[in-house]
Amino acid sequence: MSQPRPAGVLVRTPATSANLGPGFDALGLSLGLHDEIEVAVRDDDRVTVDIVGEGADDLPRDASHLVVTAMRRTFEASGHSLPGLDLRCRNNIPHGRGLGSSASAIVAGVTAAAVLLGKGDPATGELDRDHVFKVAADIEGHPDNVAPCVYGGFTIAWRGAAGWGALALPPSPRLRPVVCIPDEQLSTERARGLLPEAVPHADAAFTAGRSALLVAAVSGHPEMLLEATEDRLHEHFREPAMPASAALIHELRKDARLPAVVSGAGPTVLVLGHAPVADANDEIPDVVGNVAQISGDLVDSIRERTGTGWHIRPLTIDPAGVWISSPRSLTCVEE
Repeated sequence: MSQPRPAGVLVRTPATSANLGPGFDALGLSLGLHDEIEVAVRDDDRVTVDIVGEGADDLPRDASHLVVTAMRRTFEASGHSLPGLDLRCRNNIPHGRGLGSSASAIVAGVTAAAVLLGKGDPATGELDRDHVFKVAADIEGHPDNVAPCVYGGFTIAWRGAAGWGALALPPSPRLRPVVCIPDEQLSTERARGLLPEAVPHADAAFTAGRSALLVAAVSGHPEMLLEATEDRLHEHFREPAMPASAALIHELRKDARLPAVVSGAGPTVLVLGHAPVADANDEIPDVVGNVAQISGDLVDSIRERTGTGWHIRPLTIDPAGVWISSPRSLTCVEE
């Protein structure tokens, strides 16, 4: 006799940074900033949505919410109809900033649906991550944010003859990511719309080489990050949509010699600093006020080159990706 399926689930999903410079639509990093959703199945067919945190003032509170949409598509792909449910969201990931907020919502919805369909156990935390990844990538349309959100750490993702694929690699413990988040938003659609249909062969070859070097740099040779994060495939085409971000990246790379890149579609700037070898196992702070263990004067160097309107935040790398548990009451607590 099969076990009864859970009537609810708590899902936690990390922010992500995709591309990392030359790894366009392929490379991604999972970051220690999280959204949470709690889903409870109802006895009727109503859908209710409650939101605290990011997007609370403008996101839909009905069945058009992205988490609910992802849940519906997951149920329908399994030949079932979406049940009535109560959805509560606690959002910490900024929207429209290139930190994977849409991938987080999609992965959360697919994961919640998978659990309700018997492909995960919130009591033990067991989850069919490969199923979640493939369904979420189908919904998102590209896997670069979805992969690190599902698997955690540093990921390589692709689409082949057999469908979506992903490989998770442990990043170097010396990595010290810092995000510079501007006040303004930028839609992924607008950023992608600036990309040309073709690029010169020399630029493609240059970017392929840097992308390969980037895998080595993130995995264990962070001293190579400045060269490894050079890109000729997408970042300069997007400069008109985010001139302040482009200027900051140029200044950080040229003057401070810091490996700064556009995070995802932007406009957030990601700086991939690294600690000295002796500090590799130190605890990484996740608040701006405590930067003693960040390599050198990384945060100070960034602050010197940003004015008002930027939020500079050191983050950890999330090694686990999406996480599930039994439902509980959600409260809005800043990370």
